[in-house]
Amino acid sequence: QVQLVESGGGLVQAGGSLRLSCAASGSIFSINAMGWYRQAPGKQRELVAVITSGGSARYTDSVKGRFTISRDNAKNTVYLQMNSLKPEDTAVYYCYTNVNSEYVGDYWGQGTQVTVSS
Repeated sequence: QVQLVESGGGLVQAGGSLRLSCAASGSIFSINAMGWYRQAPGKQRELVAVITSGGSARYTDSVKGRFTISRDNAKNTVYLQMNSLKPEDTAVYYCYTNVNSEYVGDYWGQGTQVTVSS
């Protein structure tokens, strides 16, 4: 089994910053990709950022230039540094990974709430 544990969410004023972290554990042979999705009330879940095992990162257009995704491979941990936060960023953020384990599969964290006040 693979588990993802997220932390770092909270309440912040517009223009502020937060850093999310997600640690993967369990029967992991290797990690193919890790990333973050988010879902706001009444909205569809959307990809925020993803980083591959080779370090290639991609972002949704609305966060480019403000968010940075990074990994600590030794700790199987992914981070999302969120700067210049906007009220539109308010959502539950979910950590995601695609791993080689007993099989190649997708796993999700429980979600962490990010609230940005105006």
